[in-house]
Amino acid sequence: MSWDITGLGAVASIGDDPRSVYDALCAGRSGLTDLHVFDGDKYRAKQAYEIDDRGPDGADRPLRATRWLETAVEQALTDAGLDTAADDIPILVGTTLREQRSAELWWRDGAPLTLRDLHFGSALRDRFGTARSYTFANACAATLYTLGMATDMIELGLADTVVVAGTDSITESAFGTLDRVQNETPRALRPFDRARAGMLMGEGSVAVVVQRTGAARRGVHAVVRGVSMNCDAAHPTAPDPTTISWAIRDAHRRAGLKADEIDLVMLHGSGTQLNDSAEATAVSGVFEGAGAGPLLTAIKSMTGHTLGGSGLLSLVTAAFALRHGVVPPVLGLTDPIDEAAGLRLVRDRAATARLSTAQINAFGFGGINAVAVLEKGDRT
Repeated sequence: MSWDITGLGAVASIGDDPRSVYDALCAGRSGLTDLHVFDGDKYRAKQAYEIDDRGPDGADRPLRATRWLETAVEQALTDAGLDTAADDIPILVGTTLREQRSAELWWRDGAPLTLRDLHFGSALRDRFGTARSYTFANACAATLYTLGMATDMIELGLADTVVVAGTDSITESAFGTLDRVQNETPRALRPFDRARAGMLMGEGSVAVVVQRTGAARRGVHAVVRGVSMNCDAAHPTAPDPTTISWAIRDAHRRAGLKADEIDLVMLHGSGTQLNDSAEATAVSGVFEGAGAGPLLTAIKSMTGHTLGGSGLLSLVTAAFALRHGVVPPVLGLTDPIDEAAGLRLVRDRAATARLSTAQINAFGFGGINAVAVLEKGDRT
């Protein structure tokens, strides 16, 4: 079984549409800036990967995550050649924090907010006429979980077209929690480097249109060959390489591919000590003996950790990489960790290659793992 991705949408710190995000990644351009979203004097970390949309006064505004979501969904529908009055198209939203920042602004500053505003479905119904929307909070694997749900809906005959989306804005409570629990203070997110010091948050939204095979109006960006997911619940923050390996192998099985048939891996690459070590161990084990092995990259080095939408943002990047044969580098990777020895990590500058297939990893707290496999589409 397979499903077509026919529309793409994205907003991030490095671009306001999918192509500009991809071009920035290939150019090695980072969205890292000094912290503006709130007073950084209270925290050790002083940087983040923020979207600069707060206006001339620089004041934070409520419902930013919702507005980005609307933008990304509209981009994806338009790209797919579909009417944005999408009342009959289900929209599945993956997120980590929902509109938590808006609740903080209401509590702290009295910013206007209603209970209705806290549900993405309200805005989607107002903007697109969406009759069916569902929100999934599966930590940082949320949007690849929603992708799996979308493919199930299509196979079960519940829809021919589904929009999969994700969105998150930086919240002070989450930023402050990370700042206190991380042993070191990161100045940038540096996946798989010995000098990595932890995660820094990013902002953004992403959306893709998933359709039953043969329904595309403007061609297919990429084909979803398989999605695997699991949750081992082994530890709140320490990933299990064995369970990650299982998810990767199961994704390959569902896609009908062997490890040596994967050309590109979009790594989760959160820049934390435990996650990078576990992911590199798992990936090395899966691809051991698989010829030269795939090219690998991690875009959080330029976008920061965009939380719930991060897996789908990697997937959008993979779709462009498959089409254009250009893989963005891992920014700031100068001294790879031992667990990544032998992996073909793209460093220093973008790499060019003939690519047909890609694997996308997304892992979250509590052992929530999701892996998707894509095949190159026919979109030109």
